[in-house]
Amino acid sequence: MPKPDPDPRSPGWLERGCKALSHLDLAPQAETLGRVVHVADGIAFVSGLPDVRLNELLHFETGQTGLAMTLDADGIGTVLLDDPEGIEADARVTGQGEVVQVPVGEELLGRVVDPLGRPLDGGAAITGESRQPIERPAPAIIDRALVEDPVETGVLVVDALFALGRGQRELIVGDRSTGKTSLAVDIIINQKRSDMICVYVAVGQRTTAIERVIDAVRERGAPERCIFVVAPAASPPGLQWIAPAAGMTMAEYFRDRGQHALIVIDDLSKHAATHRQLALLNREPPGREAYPGDIFYLHAHLLERAAHLSDELGGGSLSALPIIETDAGNLSAYIPTNLISITDGQIVLDTKLFAANHRPAVDVGLSVSRVGGKTQKPALRDVSGRLRLDYAQFLELEMFTRFGGISDRRLKSRLARGQRIRALLTQPRFATLRMVDQVALLAALAEGVLDDIPVATIARLRGAVARHLDATQPGLVASVSESGEIPADGYKTLAAEIGKLATHLAGESEGEGE
Repeated sequence: MPKPDPDPRSPGWLERGCKALSHLDLAPQAETLGRVVHVADGIAFVSGLPDVRLNELLHFETGQTGLAMTLDADGIGTVLLDDPEGIEADARVTGQGEVVQVPVGEELLGRVVDPLGRPLDGGAAITGESRQPIERPAPAIIDRALVEDPVETGVLVVDALFALGRGQRELIVGDRSTGKTSLAVDIIINQKRSDMICVYVAVGQRTTAIERVIDAVRERGAPERCIFVVAPAASPPGLQWIAPAAGMTMAEYFRDRGQHALIVIDDLSKHAATHRQLALLNREPPGREAYPGDIFYLHAHLLERAAHLSDELGGGSLSALPIIETDAGNLSAYIPTNLISITDGQIVLDTKLFAANHRPAVDVGLSVSRVGGKTQKPALRDVSGRLRLDYAQFLELEMFTRFGGISDRRLKSRLARGQRIRALLTQPRFATLRMVDQVALLAALAEGVLDDIPVATIARLRGAVARHLDATQPGLVASVSESGEIPADGYKTLAAEIGKLATHLAGESEGEGE
């Protein structure tokens, strides 16, 4: 590097100076500055910035960011997306016309990130293929295809009675500690047998509960095809508020490329409570149960983004499993009724069934899928047609048996059949079933093979069925798994194999008892 001339007025100094200045981009720049009026509870009120738009990203001089949530004549209500420490009154605020964006792409697979795409797993920073806004319009009706392909959950009570389709929105609802997250995690784990990308969004959950979910998926599922978007209870309310929308944007990347994705939002009751908190702090007028008037729009706009796209747009799908917590089983509360009306069905979990060790504790009377059998494979649809009716009749009949014994042989046989249906539908965690295994078990039930088998044997039967069928009927298993159809005599073949296995297991149990 040449040394500077000792005398600035040496020959040629003016030419050299002009040449150096010619590389500078000198132009007038206008910058609009705002000021923090006061800050508290994750909300900063900002004066100035008359050109700021709703949901625009604001930058504080201390390095934090915020989201313009309300625009008033005398200021802006800003939701902070970072720790507010260091932000004080009179701090400078600038807006650059940006909206909240998150990185999207395959680089996110297998990672644990916050709603802004920042890593929480100690890994490298994520750049992504591109950045997309968290608020995006839902696909138009003309851009959607029929919901016909199944989401195989591996949970017999769901696949047989309340089948889910790719592009469907199915609500999981129940009181606290009834197995809502456990059911969703089992469905995520079962996707290791499919081509679906899974996005788990934790909103306001305890850190220990989130860690258990991540560990379960990493141990038993396909974590390399999962994204974990985490906004725990200790995170700023602003991050919890944008978490579901951020997870949707990350999942839409795969849908728009013709792939299939599943998003689990755990849970929207805490998201609604966060929205109420921020709205009241921003002085928005309260409505029913103190929720702001736009709470229905907020969740409807979010869940409408789940869809099965038409073939012209690639045929990809995004399925949604939002979770909602009820209080004392009250499904008629404001948020549960909103979400029930928005979604395509609900899986209701019952506290009494959970306490009676019936897991998953699905209430078959209140649960429904508004798509249902249209998405079931033909083989499963044929054997599950009367299952719900038979089980409902059994539950009603069982209630009357509490008043006294029943001597009628026909009623006794229906009670025995119902007890075996209940035993089949009781399924432990992390014990998902393939579709062909479900078909075999239900075929055995329909053929009466299980009627003389002790109820206690059915749990062992369910755990051994996959291994037995793979060893005895590999051709039929492969055919049913690939096509979803089964020949007329295939049901009897599968039922006979289940009968042999059940007899063998029952004999072993008797031998152990002796």
